[in-house]
Amino acid sequence: MSVPLRPPVPLLAALFLALALLLTGCTSGSAPAKSPVGAPGQGAAGPESDAASVRLTSPAPEPSPAEIPGLGPQTRAEIPAEARQAFVVTGESVDANRSSAVLYAREDPAEGWAAVAGPWDAHNGMKGWTDHHVAGDLRSPTGVYTLTDAGGRLPDPGALLPYDEHPRFAVDGVGFFGEPLEGSFDYVVAINYNRTEGVTPLDRTRPLGLERGGGIWIHVDHGGPTQGCVSIPENRMEELLGTLDPAMNPVIVMGDAESLGR
Repeated sequence: MSVPLRPPVPLLAALFLALALLLTGCTSGSAPAKSPVGAPGQGAAGPESDAASVRLTSPAPEPSPAEIPGLGPQTRAEIPAEARQAFVVTGESVDANRSSAVLYAREDPAEGWAAVAGPWDAHNGMKGWTDHHVAGDLRSPTGVYTLTDAGGRLPDPGALLPYDEHPRFAVDGVGFFGEPLEGSFDYVVAINYNRTEGVTPLDRTRPLGLERGGGIWIHVDHGGPTQGCVSIPENRMEELLGTLDPAMNPVIVMGDAESLGR
């Protein structure tokens, strides 16, 4: 008896594949669609992924203009926009009569402030600083004030501000610690607290009234505290007078460190 022959195995596989294509159509052989970038279960895009190839590079941020160290937002806001010189006098504490002075300038507003002179040792009022200066309180007024006028007993050393040489700047007597006051007003710069701008520092007009004090100057240091002025060594006064430029609208920023940090 003859036994029918079975088709070879490869032939059977080919027949089954052809039958499957007829039943399912050609879509079953297409590549699976890509999942969206960032879909759950996917890792971060690698350097050769589609997402990496279209990532945009953000421009580097512009650097902020340099600010004067130690000044808080309230104090900075008091400095006029047109001021390009600032003489910053920082007291050791609200009740201290010793301080430090640095002159800052901003030649290029886009770059901000830079120190150009100092720090210099300085004195202020015998009892320190106050936000509300009154006559005789022996405290220096805190705040930001313009500087427009200079003068002194000695001839003009080369001041850029208008300079009034006058013998009435002579002074004698002794200070709080017995130190001689002679020569203290050889050079002065008027601080525009309770005074009229554009006149000699000797002018006694007091727009806020006599009770609010006045005659607050930067002057030559006599080795002790003042009655409310700021004092620096004589050679520093000469340097300051040769640097403060009315074209740069100079100001003084003065007070104890805590107050200036507000």
